[in-house]
Amino acid sequence: MAPTQTEASFRDGLLAEIPSLRAFARSITGNPDRADDLVQETLVKAWANRNRYTEGTNLRAWLFTILRNTFYSEFRKLTREVSDTEGRFAATLAQQASQLAHLDLEEFKRAFAQLPEDQREALFLIGASGFSYEEAAAICGCAVGTMKSRTNRARQKLAAILQVHSPEDFGPDAVDAAALSMPQQKRVARG
Repeated sequence: MAPTQTEASFRDGLLAEIPSLRAFARSITGNPDRADDLVQETLVKAWANRNRYTEGTNLRAWLFTILRNTFYSEFRKLTREVSDTEGRFAATLAQQASQLAHLDLEEFKRAFAQLPEDQREALFLIGASGFSYEEAAAICGCAVGTMKSRTNRARQKLAAILQVHSPEDFGPDAVDAAALSMPQQKRVARG
């Protein structure tokens, strides 16, 4: 039997949100495989409960709420497990960066992982996913002011961990910047 127009529209909406759901799931799980499982479970739950979704409302926020609730339900079940069961921390020790940008990204990931969970979630929803404070607060089930303060605290703590005090602090340090700029200076002098 062919899906109805509403089901087809809902399915298309689900498919369009998969990349955002995967990014959010990775930010809260820290593990790509676990994140994919979480997204799959979210999509199954959303499809099974599609009759509960009100057409014309924010599908993305509804899906993020399902994903978040599923994650916390699983988290409560797994609280007795060892904290590095998936080898997440061991895997970061074995990684070898090949470029400075990769090093910066790894440094950011480590700093982001040091944030409390509620702050990571807030920063991801606001900063990376583009939700408004109101939408993020609805997803997390908290007040808008709480979401704003979590986001602000997360940004401040991240800046402190990464030792970022001004926009000039981004990118390579002064020694690396000088080393990287030397070939350009030589080319200009010869040109």
